Amino acid sequence: MFLLYLVSGRVRQATTYTIPELFEIRYGTAARVIATLCIVLGYLGILASQFKAAGHLINIITGIDFELAVIVCGMIMVALAVTGGMVSVAYTDALSAILFVGGFLIAIPILSAQIDGGFFGMLQNVPEGKNTFSGNLNLIQSIGYIFPVFFLVLGDQNMIQRFGTAKDVKTARKAGLGLVASEVVVCALIILLVTTGIFLIPQMDQPDTVVFQLAVGFLPPLLGGIVLAAAMSFIVTTGDSYILSIASNITYDIWHRFINREAKDAQKLWFLRVSSLAVAVLAYILGRFFPDILSLQMYAYSMYGASITPALVCALFSKNVTKIGGLSGILAGGIGTIIWEIVLQSPLGIKSAIITVPLSFLVIFLVSALTKKRGAVPLEKVYKEQAE
Repeated sequence: MFLLYLVSGRVRQATTYTIPELFEIRYGTAARVIATLCIVLGYLGILASQFKAAGHLINIITGIDFELAVIVCGMIMVALAVTGGMVSVAYTDALSAILFVGGFLIAIPILSAQIDGGFFGMLQNVPEGKNTFSGNLNLIQSIGYIFPVFFLVLGDQNMIQRFGTAKDVKTARKAGLGLVASEVVVCALIILLVTTGIFLIPQMDQPDTVVFQLAVGFLPPLLGGIVLAAAMSFIVTTGDSYILSIASNITYDIWHRFINREAKDAQKLWFLRVSSLAVAVLAYILGRFFPDILSLQMYAYSMYGASITPALVCALFSKNVTKIGGLSGILAGGIGTIIWEIVLQSPLGIKSAIITVPLSFLVIFLVSALTKKRGAVPLEKVYKEQAE
């Protein structure tokens, strides 16, 4: 988040609608198309994980069939995305943040009071394997989980689009700084809350739903409802953000770019809404192939972090990267992730991002060095075209 803050001003200067549009300026039309496909493949996984999370929450509260709950929640996210757009995301994000921080601040003392020794006793008695930064994971395994998240956040089109909607560079940087501070607070609260679950639900069979189980089983109804509302609002705003982001890629980078270049704004909006519904259906289908939320997220984060982020960082900051170099890096990251995750099924338990992210950077710089005689698109052109 801090690195994202550092580049937020540059992002605000360079971003139009989507990252593939930026890639076309630096790397050419082929890079735009391939980047679009990689983003859609990665973001469908993230969206599917939000559908699953919302379905678990509703299932735990009401007992409604899980698959039915997933479908209903998906429909709600689509409706919010197509009717409210990014404005709705901003307001619902703000509301969810208030509910989250307030609800968790009250819930943590209540939950820890139900543990022998209270809050500080809980922290002192965390079981072996859960009381260190890496738990039972070795260094390589830890990096395997850190890399996908790190490189997703650094180049996340969802976040890039939010910075791009800021009224100016100064506002974007202020938002980035606020994001760093809020992320520290939110993550700390999440960690403290789920730590109570280690003691209160020792035989937990679904650890990715621990927040929901604690709210339903160990908090007063009103407070539990607030915590669940906060969790659901975060899930919904994340879901409709990714619906809008994927639909924007399909609309602007494929349909408008190659099929209907003369489309009016009203036509673009109509196609964006139709695409949003199609995206939700595809995400639901994809989610049925993954057993849990974490495995789904790791695939999605790895695909995006390896194929998009290295090329994006170079597009914004490197003067010497050539079109062929950027395109080659996108292909190396995307194809490498598919081969490592799906074909080879993560040999020796090593997550793909450890291999594919460095590979993508290496390919970009190596191919650019070999093709430097063909010249690179001047970095200034990116910002000049956006200003125009």
